[in-house]
Amino acid sequence: MNILIIGNGGREYAIGLALLKDTSQNHLFFAPGNGATSSLGENITLADFESLAMFAKERAIDLTIVGPEAPLTEGIVDAFHAHGLTIFGPSKAAARLEGSKIFMKEFLAANAIPTAAFLQTDSYEKASDFIDTLSAPMVVKADGLCAGKGVIIAQNKDEAKAAVRDMLSGESFGSAGMRVVVEEFLDGYELSLFAICDGDEYILLPAAQDHKRLKDDDQGPNTGGMGAYAPTPLVNVGIYEAVKKRVVEPTLKGMKEIDAPFCGVLFIGLMIVKGEIFVLEYNVRFGDPECEVLMPLLKTSATDLFYKAATKDLKSLHVDFHDQVAVGVVVASKHYPYKTSPSVPISIDAVEIEGAHVAYAGVSGSFEEGLHVNGGRVLLCIGVGKDVKEAQKRAYALCEHVHFEGMQYRKDIAYQALNQ
Repeated sequence: MNILIIGNGGREYAIGLALLKDTSQNHLFFAPGNGATSSLGENITLADFESLAMFAKERAIDLTIVGPEAPLTEGIVDAFHAHGLTIFGPSKAAARLEGSKIFMKEFLAANAIPTAAFLQTDSYEKASDFIDTLSAPMVVKADGLCAGKGVIIAQNKDEAKAAVRDMLSGESFGSAGMRVVVEEFLDGYELSLFAICDGDEYILLPAAQDHKRLKDDDQGPNTGGMGAYAPTPLVNVGIYEAVKKRVVEPTLKGMKEIDAPFCGVLFIGLMIVKGEIFVLEYNVRFGDPECEVLMPLLKTSATDLFYKAATKDLKSLHVDFHDQVAVGVVVASKHYPYKTSPSVPISIDAVEIEGAHVAYAGVSGSFEEGLHVNGGRVLLCIGVGKDVKEAQKRAYALCEHVHFEGMQYRKDIAYQALNQ
């Protein structure tokens, strides 16, 4: 197949690896890709949807896979469908599940999907009154996309009201914060579940757990994710079944009822409180770094999975996963997540560690000329093994062979599973 992958991060690199594992006959293109994806296929510089669609037609692209949320919420799937092209991802209407937190929360409420009590408003006074009814801590969210930064966990009512004021004024997140969601804080543990959907059918992937904080023991600021592992032993059969019946199935049914059937990856951010599930958020694409640990666990052809979902034919596919665990450790640049880090050369020792590989993200250059740091999260060291301990050991063994000035990474990824 000729396959076009939209995006430039570790998620897109991991998808490319999975597609090439199926068959070397897959010919991959990345738009725009990164310094390392050029070793998996061909990077192209086109960005606007019409040019990308024309490229797909001219190069006989059989399938396009969209990685990031921005092109999905802006309507790339609709643009490709207008040209009769096969593309994996939700329409602009369906992508509102991520593009608007207000739409998402009201959709959850309308379809009786469990979530935290909330208020959505553009009125400081109404938000302030609602905050007064809550116990600290509490959560304030900007409505629109904020690159994962539009959520504030306020430790007291004054802090929550200040967050609302800053968002509504445009000071915090610009137009994305001109309406806000205020909600109760749920005290439990978080999980990430992903469902591959074709509008009617779905495949639920093994549950993953992300590590958002910069430093060990979940200290420091929130980040885009410093590592992940899957599957997590914190999920039992009861939780999987509850997610299917109380979340995924009513979501697919509800989206069809509003004429926005959901095709693509449905990310479900869950909070488990005393064994009960609550939806924190939806995303409409793979999480990063969760994607990097889920792809190696996929035993079924990734090409078949994405293509059949894009062509609304999941019912004909039986999906299997390896009975293994994957652990991914993000190696980040010197100043991440505070500010841009200098571009410095990267070297990786020429060693082979069983069950371990690198997924490249924020890198520029090429393998031939040398890779350089080109982003906050630079790469991931991924270990796959028979259990969490073996997978973690392999991932960290690989980390020791990565070298660049100022590199940082957590030393405790998957600690929740090991402490069980």
